[in-house]
Amino acid sequence: MKSKIFKLIGVIVLIEISYVTYMWFMPHQNVQGTKAFKTTDATALVNEFLADKDAANEIYLDNEGESKVLIITCTIADISKDQLNQKVVLLKNTSEKMGVACTFTVETNSQVDKLAVGNTVKIKGMIRSGAEYDEDLDLTENIIVEKSAVIE
Repeated sequence: MKSKIFKLIGVIVLIEISYVTYMWFMPHQNVQGTKAFKTTDATALVNEFLADKDAANEIYLDNEGESKVLIITCTIADISKDQLNQKVVLLKNTSEKMGVACTFTVETNSQVDKLAVGNTVKIKGMIRSGAEYDEDLDLTENIIVEKSAVIE
């Protein structure tokens, strides 16, 4: 009886290890090689999330909950670096409170060197989180786009 229990536990542990290994080494989506689902303006994208976050998620997420690839156009409001030393380009009009923060990858960081605040640009990437506004605290959160690259 004990040997059957140990065998069962061993099989369960082996299945869990296999699953974790599969998830760890699973290939990531090639954003730059994927055809864009939609081209949109940063202001329009922010307004969609602020108007109805669930409806926006229905539009921009696929059946598995992954973001579809987008091309976002707007004026560059700021260029900075994040904690991982990746370049971040904030797209928004000067009159807007919120915009789209596009985080570049190690491979695409050098593309940002050609950009300047005030330029209009097209950036391809995937949404990681939508825009949010907290009225009580008057806090805004930009849309965050990851795996970004400049489209020429």
